[in-house]
Amino acid sequence: MADKQPHLNGAYYGPAIPPAEQPRYRPHRERSCCCCLFGILWKILVALIVLVGLAVLIFWLVVQPRYFKFYVTEADLTQFDYYSNNNTLHYNMVLNFTARNPNKKLSIYYDKVEALAFYEDVRFANYSVITPMNSFRQYKKSSSTMSAVLSGQQVLPLDNDLVSELNQDKIGGVYEIYVKLYFRIRFRLGDVKTRRFKPKVKCDAKVPLRTMGNVTLFQTTKCDVDY
Repeated sequence: MADKQPHLNGAYYGPAIPPAEQPRYRPHRERSCCCCLFGILWKILVALIVLVGLAVLIFWLVVQPRYFKFYVTEADLTQFDYYSNNNTLHYNMVLNFTARNPNKKLSIYYDKVEALAFYEDVRFANYSVITPMNSFRQYKKSSSTMSAVLSGQQVLPLDNDLVSELNQDKIGGVYEIYVKLYFRIRFRLGDVKTRRFKPKVKCDAKVPLRTMGNVTLFQTTKCDVDY
């Protein structure tokens, strides 16, 4: 006959807990760890943003970068005739530009400059601007001159309104020529050069036609610089 199991002492092991009242597993520790990790990452991100902002602010205060300035200083237009029989524009114009670098600590490298000429939003000419060299450096607080020779003929199917506007400008002896300049430039601070930028310069110039009876002088025109 098998021996009976000894009766366990309830006072030693404690009272039995019914299964329905036993505590369930709750992942408080895991959620707490995730929240703690998220809080640390968020603080690191905020600290990085603040440090980057401070670095940019310090750089701006020390370097004080400024946009370069661009002007059309001279314009010589000797021909701007439109022939309706073959929709062809004959033109001959020379534009002189002056680029000004106002920065005290930044110099500018010009790698390529191209000029596009428009009349009433219709492009009639494009030209690689003549510079001192194909690529040159403009030093701090200095100016550089450039020229564009726009000469030739271009087929332009203008509508009647544009032809009428062109005839009125011919009578007045002054043409509104819109010029866009495209650049590939780099900035230099000390021995460090930036990547290439491609800003656009927009010049809205009123160019007088040079004839024997027209003595209208060209007024220097400041251009808009768009990065």
